[in-house]
Amino acid sequence: MKQIVFRNPKCMKCHIGRIAIVLFMALLFLMGWDAAHLDLNGPPPSWLLLDRHGRFIAEIAKPGEEFGYWPVKKLPPRVVAAALALEDHRFMDHPGVDPLALFRALYQNATRGRRISGASTIAMQVARMLDPESRTYWHKAREAWHALVFTLRFGREAVLSAYLRLVPYGNRVHGIAYAAQRYLDKPVSDLSWAEIAFLSAIPKSPTRMNPFHEDGRRRAIARGARILERLKARGLMSNAEYQLAQEQLRNLHLPDELSRPEHAYHAVFKLAAVLQSSHPAGKNHYKVVTTLDLDMQQTVANMAAAAVDEWRSRGAGNAAVILLDRKSNGVLAWVGSTDYFDRKSHGSLDYAQIPRSPGSTLKPFIYALAYEENTITPATILDDLPSVSDGISNADRRYFGPLLPRQALANSRNIPAVRLLDKVGLDEGYEFMRRLGLHDNEHEAKFYGLGLAIGAMPVTLEHLVRAYSVLANDGTYRPLRWYSGEEMPAKRLLSPGTARLLTLELSDPSARLPSFPRMGSTEYAFPVALKTGSSQGLRDAWTVAYSKRYLVGVWIGHPDERPMRDLSGAGSAAVLAQEILNNLHGADRFGFADLSFPPPEGYQRASLCALSGKLATPDCDLVFEEWFKPGQMPHEKDDYHELLAIDVRNGLLAQAKTPKRDVEWRDFVKLPARYADWAYREGIPAPPDEVSTLGKGGAIVARRNQPELPTGVATLRIASPTEGLKLMRDPTVPAAFNTIALRVDVSPKLPQILWMVDGKPYQLATYPYTVRLPLSLGEHVIQARAPLSSEISQAIHIRVE
Repeated sequence: MKQIVFRNPKCMKCHIGRIAIVLFMALLFLMGWDAAHLDLNGPPPSWLLLDRHGRFIAEIAKPGEEFGYWPVKKLPPRVVAAALALEDHRFMDHPGVDPLALFRALYQNATRGRRISGASTIAMQVARMLDPESRTYWHKAREAWHALVFTLRFGREAVLSAYLRLVPYGNRVHGIAYAAQRYLDKPVSDLSWAEIAFLSAIPKSPTRMNPFHEDGRRRAIARGARILERLKARGLMSNAEYQLAQEQLRNLHLPDELSRPEHAYHAVFKLAAVLQSSHPAGKNHYKVVTTLDLDMQQTVANMAAAAVDEWRSRGAGNAAVILLDRKSNGVLAWVGSTDYFDRKSHGSLDYAQIPRSPGSTLKPFIYALAYEENTITPATILDDLPSVSDGISNADRRYFGPLLPRQALANSRNIPAVRLLDKVGLDEGYEFMRRLGLHDNEHEAKFYGLGLAIGAMPVTLEHLVRAYSVLANDGTYRPLRWYSGEEMPAKRLLSPGTARLLTLELSDPSARLPSFPRMGSTEYAFPVALKTGSSQGLRDAWTVAYSKRYLVGVWIGHPDERPMRDLSGAGSAAVLAQEILNNLHGADRFGFADLSFPPPEGYQRASLCALSGKLATPDCDLVFEEWFKPGQMPHEKDDYHELLAIDVRNGLLAQAKTPKRDVEWRDFVKLPARYADWAYREGIPAPPDEVSTLGKGGAIVARRNQPELPTGVATLRIASPTEGLKLMRDPTVPAAFNTIALRVDVSPKLPQILWMVDGKPYQLATYPYTVRLPLSLGEHVIQARAPLSSEISQAIHIRVE
C-alpha cells in the first residue's frame, strides 16, 4: 500500500481552507434555507363554545392540537410590561438574543456543573414553542438563530404577540387571551394588575401551578405576589396600585373547573363540523356564543332517555331529538342519542344525522307542491280507495272514500298521497325535495318511484327538521342556525300563503279523525302543527311538531333497524314531542297567551262539505273551514246530501198517497259511482231510485236537492284491475284465496251488471257490482257490461304468472 505524503505543507493548508469555506458556505445555505421557511403562525386558534346564556359547553381544537392560541391583536400595556419584566427586560435592546444573559448563563452553568440558567429571550422561547426540541446545545443554537430571524424579519411587536399567543398556562391552555377567558371569564384587555400577575406566574410551571387545583392555585398566587413586587421595584406600577393589586390577589376568586356536559356530546361534535366549514364572525370570533340552551338540552335529553327506557321492552333502542327556536331557526337542543357511552345501544352514533326511512313525514311537501302549482285546491276531493295496480295500501288497511286534502293529509292516508305525487309528477316532487335539502340527487327519482310519498327515500332527522322549518317560516328556507352572528342565507321555496295553509291543516285536530283520536298524543291545549311517520315494520317512529315558538323533531327506533312492537310515530315519537312542547310552553297550556297560527294573507274563507268539497249546507254532517286563493273558492252548494221520504214497508221512495204512518224522512248521501263498492262496505246506504208500488200509485213525494231521474245510457268504467297489470300467483296459498277484486264505476246506477272474462260471461253482479276472480295463468281480458244492453266498459288486459 502506498503511503500518501503531502509534499507541500502549504498545499495541505490550502485544502483545509477550501474545505472550511465549503462547510461555512453550506452552513450559510442551510441557515438561509431554514430561515426562508420560518413564520410566527403556530397552531390555529381553538374555539370556546358557550351556550346562549354564556355558560361553558366545550373547547374545540383540531385533532392533536391543544386549546387557545387566540391572537392578541392590540397588546395591553400592563400585560406587555409584566411579560417583559419577568421574561426579557432588555427585549427592546437586543436583536432576539441577549448576549449578557447568554454569557451569564454559560458562566453559571460551567461553574456549577449543571444547568442553572437558559438565557432564553422571548424570541427564543417563541422559537422553541413553534418547534419543540430536546434542550441540547445544538438545539439551543438553532433557537438563537431562529430568534434572530424572527426579530429581524417580523419585528419585536409581532414576536411579542406570538409569545403571548403561544405561551402555555396549564390544562392544555395556551396564550394569555385564552387563559384570561378560560380562568377568569374576561377579555385580556380587562385584566387587573392582580390578575395579570396571577396568570403570568403560571407559565413558569403550568403543572405545579394548575389554577384548578388548590395547591397549584396557592403557588400561583404566591408567585404572583413576587411578580407584583418586581413590577413595583422596576417602577412599572405605583405604590397605590401595588397595595390594591396585592389585596385583590389574596382574594382572587376563580370559577370551578368546567367539563363538557355529557348530554351535549353530539351537539358539540356537530358544532365542530359546522365551525370547520363556516367561521363565525365578530369581534372575538373564537369565543362562540352558540344558540344552544344547556337547560333545555338537559331537559330534552332526560325526557328522551326516560321515554326510551319506558319503551325498551317494546323494541325501542335509542332516540334523537332536535329542538329549534322557530323564529330564528336556532338549535336550542340537539340530542343525538340517549347515552353517548352506552355501547349496547350504540350511543356514540348521532342518530340525528343517520338516514332512516321517514314513513309519512314527507307527505306535507307533496301537498305543498300541489297547492303551489294549483294542481289541487283545498276543495279538491281526493279518493282514498283500494288500489291493486301498485301494491300500495293504507297502513291500517282501511279506506275513507272521498276526502278533502286537509283530511287526507291529517289522517296520513297513503293512497291519496301516492296519487297526488303521480299527479304533480314524480320528477317534480323529487326535485322539490332536493331544494328542501332532503336529498342530494344521489339517485334518480325512479329509483324510489311513487313510494317516495310513503317513506321509500331515507332522510336524516336534521334534514327533515330543516325542511319543516320552511313550512313553519312562511315558505322561507334557511339553514339551521348554530351560533350568534352566523350568516343565514335565505331563499323562498313556497309562497307564504301555501306555507300558512299547510300549517293550519297540520294543526287541525278535527281533521285527524278518525285515524288519530282526540285528546291523544297529537293534540295540544294550544295550536301545534305536526306530522307523524312510521316506517315499514315500525322500524322508525317520527314526529315533527311546531308551535308559534318552537319546532321539535323526534326519531325513535333501534340501532339495528329491528321492528318495534306497537310503537308508531303517534304512539311514541309524538308522545315525546308532546311532553317536550308542553314543558317548554309551561303556563301557555292554560290559554294565557295567543299562540294561534295566522291565516294566509289575501285568502278567502269558506265552509266546505267534507264529502263533496262544495259549499256546505245545513244537511252536511261534517264541515271544514278552508282558505282559498282569490278565484279558487267554489260557488256550488253541496248536493250530495238528500232528505227523502221513504216507504218504511220496503225502503223505496214513498208515493204521494203512501199512508203517512208508513212514511219516514231519511238522510241519504248520493256519491259518485266510483265510491259504490266503498260505500257498500262502509254500510252507507245508497238513496233508492225506485218508487214504492205499495198503495194506489201517485207521484213521488218532493225531496230536498231533487235530482232528475236517470235517463239515457249508462257509463261503465273499470276501476280495478288497471290496464297492463301483472300478477304473480302464490303457490303456497290455497286456490280459493288466489283471487283479484273486480270493481266498476257505473253511472247512473243499474240494478245489475255482467262481468265478462276473455269474452265469456263470468258473473252477474248487483250493486255495488264487486266480485272476485280466481287467478289462472296466462293473459286475460276483463270487461263489464249492462245486461240486455249494448253498453260495455273498456277492455282491461292483465297477465297472471
